[in-house]
Amino acid sequence: MNILIIIFIKFVIFILKCFGRKGGNLPGKIAKKLNPDILKYLKIDCPVIAVTATNGKTSTNNCIKSMLENNGKKVISNSDGNNMETGIITAILKNCKINGKVNADFITLEVDENYVPKIFTKMRLDTLVILDFFRDQLDRNGEVETLILKINEFLKTYNGNLILNSDDPNVSRLGKANEDNENVYYFSVEKYEHATKEEKEAGEGKFCPFDKTRLEYDYYQYSHIGKFHCPTCNFGRNEISTKATSIDVKNGKFMVDNVEYETLSNNIYTIYNFTAVITVAKIYELDAKETLKNFRLDNGRCEKVIVNGSETLINLAKNPTGANVSLRMLNEDSDEKELLFVLNDNLADGVDVSWIWDINFDIKNVTRIVTAGKRAYDIAIRIKTTWYPTEKIESYLSLEEAVKALYTTNTKKYVIANYTALQPTRKEIKRMNI
Repeated sequence: MNILIIIFIKFVIFILKCFGRKGGNLPGKIAKKLNPDILKYLKIDCPVIAVTATNGKTSTNNCIKSMLENNGKKVISNSDGNNMETGIITAILKNCKINGKVNADFITLEVDENYVPKIFTKMRLDTLVILDFFRDQLDRNGEVETLILKINEFLKTYNGNLILNSDDPNVSRLGKANEDNENVYYFSVEKYEHATKEEKEAGEGKFCPFDKTRLEYDYYQYSHIGKFHCPTCNFGRNEISTKATSIDVKNGKFMVDNVEYETLSNNIYTIYNFTAVITVAKIYELDAKETLKNFRLDNGRCEKVIVNGSETLINLAKNPTGANVSLRMLNEDSDEKELLFVLNDNLADGVDVSWIWDINFDIKNVTRIVTAGKRAYDIAIRIKTTWYPTEKIESYLSLEEAVKALYTTNTKKYVIANYTALQPTRKEIKRMNI
């Protein structure tokens, strides 16, 4: 029966390919309908590495994939970002034999936070990387604490490699889910020049999950990410496996274990992701240096393009932290610039856009703001409440008109778009460059 399912799914994938479709989720949906436990049938002998987080999954997973390939490994991955169960089923069935045998040196998977327990009770998992947890799509995910507890329950019986961001209290706490797991690796990033003594953006995890005492911070890198500890217990004082030091965000450089790494990105957020990648490299005895030096995702995640002579940075922001990170990058750039913010409220975005009120719009050297998308006026009103000059805000329901208006000047541009707005925005911007 399972052989017939795989044959049929491969035929579906072939037909979709003939019509120029990647078929990221549809083949997996069909396979799951025919056999909800199809993942249990797969014969996987290679290590499986999974990356989960609120922000940074795609970049980190794809960087791990590139690193493995640069080290001569054959890799299967859902690098297009289809990170729920159906997308993962598609990615693996596309690359297995009809008997379910998977031929690869590694499988790397970006996994939606909600699906970690669902997927890895059905298939092997050797290494789990957890980057961060923030509030995101409350109408789908609920409060972040609910999500953390789900993953904590899964980790109680997990004994594989567990790579955790020690600077996020929401993630760091998961290292104690299974006291018998001796394969827990914490990574951390040293204070960078724009870290603050006080929290400047909305954050979570303000209290110790073990004794409910308010956490104390030496500094905040962004949101609730930073150096923290509980004053009444040992929470926050982890043994660090990978520490990024000598942080030079402006030039995209940092050190780990006395080795200097260079990157094409110049933000603290990416340095955290890359420190996680280096931790994976250390576990599997791989070289990450050249990969990090040349890695660029170019799918709207910190993507740099030149349009009509204007340097443009495009970034995804699907929650307050994503938007605040983008605005931090904007503020850390002393050049004059203009901002385009595109906001939709489609089902995949989460129809509740009240999260925009947790964005810190304390912006510098921004001479004009253009808003667009289905909720163009909502984001414009939010910006107006920060006392940004009303006459410098332009709102368009038409994305095409908004992009045209943006490029009537040759000033440097920053573009922030939420989930369903990102790719249409990239497309319109690239059309302007023809």
